[in-house]
Amino acid sequence: MKANIRYSVVVNLIRTITMTVLSLVTFPLVCRILGDSALGTYTWAASFIYYFIILSKISIPNIAVRECAKVKDDPVKLSMKVQEFFILQAIMSVLSFGLMVALVFLVPSFKNNSSLIFILSLNFLSSVFAFEWLFTALEKHTYLAIRSIIILALSDILIFALIKRADDLWLYAFLVTLVAILTMVSNLIYMPSLLKFKKEGKYNFKQYIPMLRVMFVISMLVAIYSKTDSFILGFIDESKASVGTYSVGMKGVDIVIGLIIALSAVFMPRASYLYANDELKEYKKLNIFSSNLCFVIVVPAIALMIAMASPITKLISGVVGYYDADLVLIALAALMLTYSLCNIIYTQILIPQKREKIYLIAMAIGCALNIGLSLLFGMIIFKDSPAFGVAIATTITDAVVLVTLLGFTWSDSKSMLFNFDNLKILILGGALWAFAFFVGPLIQKALDPKIGTEMAMLSEIGIIFISSAIIYLIGLILLKEKIVRTMFRSDDRE
Repeated sequence: MKANIRYSVVVNLIRTITMTVLSLVTFPLVCRILGDSALGTYTWAASFIYYFIILSKISIPNIAVRECAKVKDDPVKLSMKVQEFFILQAIMSVLSFGLMVALVFLVPSFKNNSSLIFILSLNFLSSVFAFEWLFTALEKHTYLAIRSIIILALSDILIFALIKRADDLWLYAFLVTLVAILTMVSNLIYMPSLLKFKKEGKYNFKQYIPMLRVMFVISMLVAIYSKTDSFILGFIDESKASVGTYSVGMKGVDIVIGLIIALSAVFMPRASYLYANDELKEYKKLNIFSSNLCFVIVVPAIALMIAMASPITKLISGVVGYYDADLVLIALAALMLTYSLCNIIYTQILIPQKREKIYLIAMAIGCALNIGLSLLFGMIIFKDSPAFGVAIATTITDAVVLVTLLGFTWSDSKSMLFNFDNLKILILGGALWAFAFFVGPLIQKALDPKIGTEMAMLSEIGIIFISSAIIYLIGLILLKEKIVRTMFRSDDRE
């Protein structure tokens, strides 16, 4: 594994972990100040906006990363590619925004929350003008890391300073959206140093039409699939409290999934480049490495979150409201692995090989199953705890999607997922779960009378996390796990 890949992985890990910490710093504050209903309203509105943001992108960023990575060494071709994708993105964003506005004024549920929706719709500007896909294709990971950390830190400071009561919901929405706006401004300032935005020939949009047809359907299916849970809960529970509960349980899961998706910024352009240049041996090694890295991160996260679901969710949300958030977290924990693996298969196998239609089939199955199971589990089987029911439905659906993708890509994915190194990680994950499950409550019980419940839970999480990290690292070293060997090598072997 080449040194620059290892460097990019490390930079993205630092970026994502730092951003995770920054996100976690404000989330408990927001949960307690806004309450489950207000937070649920925000999450529900954000889910609504998400559909149209995804529709506006129709996977243009994924195609743009692949196509720009191929011509990154040719300034003229790169400039033309960037202009073509920018024009396509702008057109789709205008159309999608227009459709969103029409629905807001036609549907009463949306019209009642129109102020919040329009504040969040500022994200449309970022989707057009941020050019994030260009920086990903050119592998500008150090810039992306520094920029993201600074902007999110600024947003956190403003949230701490300005969010004081439940009525500040709209201000909170703006401060969250401010991250996307500042990202756009920063990228626009830096971009001229990377390429000349100058037309030097005829645009060739026809070459993208076949793949965009497939990507359009995929984008719609992904949008429906990704936010069906929160959206259905918003209609099942008019108070939106269940959506707030679900968002608390989903928070840790989203963080880990976000970490794996962030690493796609390293692997996807490189996988596309290697496959396009018939460097299939290196391509296979890259995919195995990324899969092992996914297991190294996700498996201990699943183990610890399941074992400490109660103190984690209570520490985030407080003792008032957000009922069954711990059960939601337990039900959704497996999603960290299944969703991450689906993303790896899509971005590193299907997109480089131009087999996106397989992902379309898997998403179609997932959407139909997720809607049906969410309604069944949320409204009938677990009607007294709809958030928990929808969480179970989502986890079952994601497992089915993963099995479907594995079936279509078995020749590429079997060695990537099913290897001895991943088995070692699973064994260590089981050991970490047992340690956290049995030792954690003893720590809290011993400290509770002395320092109070919240500090006891915080101490439990901190002690278990640090101890587990040490145990895990020692275990990886003793078992000679491949990630430990390759990440610190100075040569290109392995």
